[in-house]
Amino acid sequence: MTSKTSILTFEDFPQGHFGSFGPRHVTREEIIAFAREYDPQPMHLDDAAANASMLKGLSGSGWHLCSIIMRMMFDGFIGRTESLGSPGVDEVRWLAPLRPGDDLTLDVDVAQARLSKSRPETGIVTFKCSVRNAAGQMLADMVSPIIVKRRVTQAVN
Repeated sequence: MTSKTSILTFEDFPQGHFGSFGPRHVTREEIIAFAREYDPQPMHLDDAAANASMLKGLSGSGWHLCSIIMRMMFDGFIGRTESLGSPGVDEVRWLAPLRPGDDLTLDVDVAQARLSKSRPETGIVTFKCSVRNAAGQMLADMVSPIIVKRRVTQAVN
């Protein structure tokens, strides 16, 4: 991986493990604040309701976890990548609950990197991201392609 001050282009994302980022601490207060605003289900807001749920305790919304993953990706590498956006997320799986006090680590692999046939100045990098807590428990997996500028912009024949 290149230094934090380098601008990353398509050529900087060969297939394989790209990096690990974190830890990112999650507080009870932020879990509840996110839930109040975006996912006000009882297991994200109320201890008694959460304890009675199948999650057996207060847990963060899966959408909150996705937001944290995106922020960790941005802080880790997308913020210095020649990214042109994403066509969407191919897959998200929530594997275990996000809990207050979790310290998260994000592991990022390049699942695929291919040149764009229609826009030769770009490539499409598909990232597989897995987030785990400090105990090593996997909380979520996400697969997402990102359109990235190429360092070499000559048209491909």
